[in-house]
Amino acid sequence: MTTTLIPILSAIAAAIVVLILTPASMALARRVGAVDQPSARRIHDRPVPRLGGLAIVLGFLLPVLWFLPADPGARGLIAGAVLVAALGIADDVLGMQPAVKLVGQVACASIPVAAGLTIDHLTLPLVGAFDLGAAQYPLTILWFVAIVNIINFTDGMDGLAAGVVGIGSTTFAIIAASLGRADAAIMAAALAGACAAFLRFNFHPARTFMGDGGSMFLGFMLAGIAISGVMKSAAAIAIVLPLIVLAIPILDTSFVILKRLKHGNPVYSADKSHFHHRFLAIGWSQRRTVLAIYAWTGLMSVLALAMRFVPYTDGRGDWNAGWTALLAGIAAAGLAGAVYLVYVLEILKWRNEPVVQIVRRRRAAGNEVATPDR
Repeated sequence: MTTTLIPILSAIAAAIVVLILTPASMALARRVGAVDQPSARRIHDRPVPRLGGLAIVLGFLLPVLWFLPADPGARGLIAGAVLVAALGIADDVLGMQPAVKLVGQVACASIPVAAGLTIDHLTLPLVGAFDLGAAQYPLTILWFVAIVNIINFTDGMDGLAAGVVGIGSTTFAIIAASLGRADAAIMAAALAGACAAFLRFNFHPARTFMGDGGSMFLGFMLAGIAISGVMKSAAAIAIVLPLIVLAIPILDTSFVILKRLKHGNPVYSADKSHFHHRFLAIGWSQRRTVLAIYAWTGLMSVLALAMRFVPYTDGRGDWNAGWTALLAGIAAAGLAGAVYLVYVLEILKWRNEPVVQIVRRRRAAGNEVATPDR
């Protein structure tokens, strides 16, 4: 019951709380001035409150604190996530320098690490498990900070971060439950329920944004769930599955950072290099763009689930031809989807450049309000 019914109940409870509290978070955001105003570098064309992450945090906490046992690692993860959410909310309300946020993220990541939630070993296919020794501590902190910022960077379009995290956390919940990791399954399910409910207010046209408080909280929890629910298992694919589930936001952020470094720009500088910006540049709508990234993320999640559940080898390590062919087909579909979207983003946009220039001229003339950047 612990690994099946309780995660489902947690997801439902989290969703209900988020549905109730999100309107209150919107009112609070307006009261304290945490509102995104329209500007030349933003997509939306009206003021939008940005404290929706507060409702996500509270919706997540209610079922998780009720169902979870007093496990030090889980409690440390939740404590660190709440503090990183508070850090993000402070940035939403007051503004904060990137360096200060980074130091705060490292401090928050140190909490679950100190409580024993670390990547203490790696299990690689065809290699086996090996201990990381003292390297587990800085490596785990780096993992937390990286995923926090990856999800934060992803939150650039209505419903994008909530949907991607919802798909990823649902996948982690299923995998964690199958591995007997009850705590991770409960947390992942609650996170998925909170994200699904938040989309009621955040899908285009968004009535509220989650802000840094929400996106940093989601990234922190995803990072911790990946460790406790998957990486700490003895499964041969333990290190591979989280990377597959989070492949799209990781790939997006990697491309953006490399481009900024190439041009000598600060890593935290705003630009229009993200996948969702490129989709807008070739004329896709927000809804179409977000749904395409959902589908891409879902395809990678299906691949991760297939790697977990498809019996492509028997108990002796011999390959099963039929199941291996099925797994290879799913992997090929995932690769084909990635190649298609990269083709669309990297090649078609140049063919459509005259159209893009026309749109930009119209916007400059005042006929269009929004530009592809939140």
